[in-house]
Amino acid sequence: MTERRDEVEQHRDDGAQAYNLSQLIVMLEHMGRVSSRVSVEDILNTVGRRSFGPMLLVAGLITLAPLIGDIPGMPTLMAAVVLLTAVQLLVGRKQFWLPQWLLRRHIARTKFDRSLPYLKKPARWIDRWLRIRLPWLTDFWGNRLTALTALIVALAMPPMEFIPFSANGAGLALSLLGLGLVARDGLAVLLGIGITAATIIVVAANLL
Repeated sequence: MTERRDEVEQHRDDGAQAYNLSQLIVMLEHMGRVSSRVSVEDILNTVGRRSFGPMLLVAGLITLAPLIGDIPGMPTLMAAVVLLTAVQLLVGRKQFWLPQWLLRRHIARTKFDRSLPYLKKPARWIDRWLRIRLPWLTDFWGNRLTALTALIVALAMPPMEFIPFSANGAGLALSLLGLGLVARDGLAVLLGIGITAATIIVVAANLL
């Protein structure tokens, strides 16, 4: 595990991510074991504050995860994280800043740990399909397009608290966008953009 984390740190330094979904879940399992709570700051320290793809992926996974994503206010909390980081990426910041009140938000470690095993089986299946495709969607301008799409998702997430199952669409979109950047798979990014469009249409139809 230590060797894997060292490798991840090396990739963070040069702005690249080279680990898959299963490995990210293992990293989340092993973080902050001495604490009875998992905070937003713990998660950011694990995935890195210069890594937009993993941050999107984690926000999406938390929104989708059983026992966590169903907590009232959790989709809005993840929306705040995505919104702030996406804006900072669009204006050219290299390291993301979040306010202390957001970093201190937390959930119980027991609930967090019970949710992660539900993600492992689909993660292994998804990892088998990942490969480098359409790399132009994961380069500089692709990152900006992904950030803009994530920004739209984040702005739409608060009203999703009142529309059944719509937050799952947002979580899936964020997961695909983040996974596309992490694995340099432009097809995953395209799928994330498509699911974003479909989710926005569903939300708009319910609000109008």
